[in-house]
Amino acid sequence: MEKKTKYQKLAEKILMKKESAWLMLRKNEEKKVFSFAESYKDFLNKSKTELEAVETIRKIAESYGFKEYPKSKVKYYLINRGKNIALVKKGESIEKGVNIAISHLDSPRLDLKPHPLYEDSDIALFKTHYYGGIKKYHWVSSQLALHGIVIRKDGKKIHVKIGDSKKDPVFTIADLLPHLDKKQEEKPMKEAIEAEQLNIIVGNMPVNDKKIDEKIKLNIMKILNEKYGITEEDFVTAELHAVPVAEARDLGFDKSMVISYGQDDKSSTYAALLAFLEAKAKKTLIFLGVDKEEIGSEGPTGMKSSFIEEVIRTLTKQDPRLLLSRSKVLSCDVDAAVNPTFKDVHDTLNANYLGRGPVVAMYTGYGGKYSASDAGAEYTYKLISILRKHKIPWQSGELGKVDEGGGGTIAKYVAKYNCDVIDFGPPVLGMHGPMEVASKIDVYYTYKGIKAFYEEME
Repeated sequence: MEKKTKYQKLAEKILMKKESAWLMLRKNEEKKVFSFAESYKDFLNKSKTELEAVETIRKIAESYGFKEYPKSKVKYYLINRGKNIALVKKGESIEKGVNIAISHLDSPRLDLKPHPLYEDSDIALFKTHYYGGIKKYHWVSSQLALHGIVIRKDGKKIHVKIGDSKKDPVFTIADLLPHLDKKQEEKPMKEAIEAEQLNIIVGNMPVNDKKIDEKIKLNIMKILNEKYGITEEDFVTAELHAVPVAEARDLGFDKSMVISYGQDDKSSTYAALLAFLEAKAKKTLIFLGVDKEEIGSEGPTGMKSSFIEEVIRTLTKQDPRLLLSRSKVLSCDVDAAVNPTFKDVHDTLNANYLGRGPVVAMYTGYGGKYSASDAGAEYTYKLISILRKHKIPWQSGELGKVDEGGGGTIAKYVAKYNCDVIDFGPPVLGMHGPMEVASKIDVYYTYKGIKAFYEEME
C-alpha cells in the first residue's frame, strides 16, 4: 500500500469529506434502507391530503399503544380539526423542557372552488383554485384523483376518494394542442397556463331531456347525488382536492429513489413519526404534524395557531410558553437538491445533493435571510455532534443562490416561543411538482437522525 503524504494526512484531518451516504452504510444496513422505503411508500399512498395523513398517523400510533388524550396521559395523541395531530410520550421530568419534532402534512394541490361545476362546449368541468406554490403547467395533461370531504345538508360527513382505484374514473385538465398554441408559446412560462384555465374535465354525457338547459352538468350531479346523496349546494361546505393519481414508485435501475406526490413534506413526516415511536428517552417527547405550511401556516390548523400550546397544557399547569422556551425543536422539512439539468440556480459549494444524507439548515428564507429564524451556532453544534456520534451522514447548504429565490418553513413560527429550533430533512428534486424525487438513503438517515435527536438532545 502506498504511503500517504503529509498533506494527504492533513487533508483527511482538517478538510470536510463530502461523499454519498450510500458509501457510509454499515454491513447489512442496505436491506434496512430498502425495507424502510417500502413502508414509507405505503405511507405516501395513504396520505395524499392532511386529513388522510392524520388518520394514517393515528392508526399507526394506536398500533404502538397510544390512546387519545385523556384516555391515556403517558402515551397519547391529540387531534385538532382532523388536520393536526400531536403524539406525546411523557417522560420523567419536564423541568428542562421537551424534545419536539414538527413536520407539515399539507402539499401543493388544486382545490375545488365553492361553486365548481359548470358546463361548456358539451363538457362538464370543475373550476379549481390552486393551493400553495405550484407551476401551473405541471397540472395539465395528467391523471387526477379527487380526495376530501363533503358535509351534506343533513350534517352527514361524506369521505370522497375517487381515482386511485383502477375501477375508478380519473380526471384531467386538457392542454391546448400544439397545432393551435402559437399565442400560448409566445407567453412566459409562468403565464402559459393561467389559474382560471385549471379546469378539470368531469363528464360528457347529457341527460335525455330537451327541457333541461345544462344536460351534462345535471347528469354529473345526478351521479353524485345517487352515489353520495349530495346536492350542488353541498360543494360550498366541501373540502375537495385534486391530487395526482400515481402511486409512490421506485425510481432508477438501482431502485435507489422514490418518486411520488407529496414528499414535501411526507418524507420528513414519516421519518419523524417512526423516530418518535421508536425513540427511548427519559425526556418527554412530542411529534407534531401541522397543516397550512404551504400557504403561510395560517388559520387554526397552521403553525401560527395555539395548538402547540394546548398540547403543552396537557403536561403542565404552568404557562406553556415557559416550557416551550426550554425545549429543543426540529423543524422537519425538505430542502432543495441540486438538479444536474438546472445547476445554474445553485451555489454548488453551498448546495445539497441527493444521496448525501439529511440537510442541517441553520436558516432558509430569501434575499437577506428574510422570513428565516436563523438557528444559533451552539444549537447547530449540538445537533451535528449527535449526528457525528451516531455516524449519521449529513450535509448543509442553502436552497439556492442568494437572490435566485428562496422559501421558508415553520421554524420562524416556533422560534417565537424563544426556543432553539433548526431545520432538518431530506433534499428532494422537483419540489412542489406533482411528482417529487427523494433518495431512499436520505429519508432513512433523516429518520435515524431524528431518533438520535429525540434520545440525546439535552
